[in-house]
Amino acid sequence: MQVSANPLLQEMQSLRGEIAPSIGSSISPNLTQQVNNTTGADFSQLLSQAVGSVNGLQQTASNLATRLDMGDTSVTLSDTVIAREKAGVAFEATVQVRNKLVDAYKEIMNMPV
Repeated sequence: MQVSANPLLQEMQSLRGEIAPSIGSSISPNLTQQVNNTTGADFSQLLSQAVGSVNGLQQTASNLATRLDMGDTSVTLSDTVIAREKAGVAFEATVQVRNKLVDAYKEIMNMPV
């Protein structure tokens, strides 16, 4: 079974246009290019970029929450909740990738030589 990411990517891009400008500016436009240009890339670079992206989403969510708490009228509750959910989903995906890597490492280490 082969899963194609193109429809999901297109849906995400269409949803990005609906998001408020305060959140839209925090999303890196080069993220799509990073995903498409992974051929020949070093795995450690890809992993580092993914962790950096998750960190950026978490910082954006934290920043929006702080601004909302301080009474900034340009930040809405819905923007803050969406940013937090994005950061949460990205973090959970990163944890799942880590778990799969650890499982693969354990399996390789248990192989007879």
